[in-house]
Amino acid sequence: MKIPRVANLAMIGLALGLPACAIIKAPYDVTKGAIVGTLWLGKTTYQVGKLTYRVGAGGTKAIYTIGKYTYVVAKAPFDWPFANEEIDSINGLPPKEAIRTGRVKDSPYVVKGRKYYPMSVEQAEDYRETGIASWYGYETRNKKGGRMTANGESFDPNGLTAAHKYLPLPMYVRVTNLENRRSIIVRVNDRGPFPSRDNPSSGERIIDLSLGAAKRLGVYRNGTARVRVEALQLKEG
Repeated sequence: MKIPRVANLAMIGLALGLPACAIIKAPYDVTKGAIVGTLWLGKTTYQVGKLTYRVGAGGTKAIYTIGKYTYVVAKAPFDWPFANEEIDSINGLPPKEAIRTGRVKDSPYVVKGRKYYPMSVEQAEDYRETGIASWYGYETRNKKGGRMTANGESFDPNGLTAAHKYLPLPMYVRVTNLENRRSIIVRVNDRGPFPSRDNPSSGERIIDLSLGAAKRLGVYRNGTARVRVEALQLKEG
């Protein structure tokens, strides 16, 4: 069954230096509540469609809500290491060069010699999969400085984000924990999970949740859970 489509989003990141800011063009039809956002970059307030941007003192970031969920999208400094340091190349380029030139969204990439081929935006429209979710990001909390996701965003372990091997970056998915029926919406902005040396079967997991998302879904304590993942936002950028 085809899942409900959410509002199509268009990129305004070229003007802002962000990988994923959005203009809302239609009502949000999956969760209750409008999509509301705030963007800091200057000293002006303006509105585009359903999204209000407040331009004021602060860093280059966008803060917006989808129903009851809040997301912070910020461009990571280019000297930050990746949250997932296993990515060797993206679209045949060094990862940060691919990010700098905007060649990440659905580009093939290589991890430990294995090439992965993400879905196109069109292929991801009907994405729905059931499998095992895990979580990542705890170790980054004790490391000096910040971390960068595979599409150049600042990684926040406590945010509502996730890593996926094959979905276009970025996009939103609804994740439902089938063991306790909790459900949240997360922003997919990173790559993973991949097989580890100590646990090769970890590469069979379908999604890696941030620490914050794992806590909200009840996955944090056990480390993994059986989940259903459904594409919600189909086009951004």
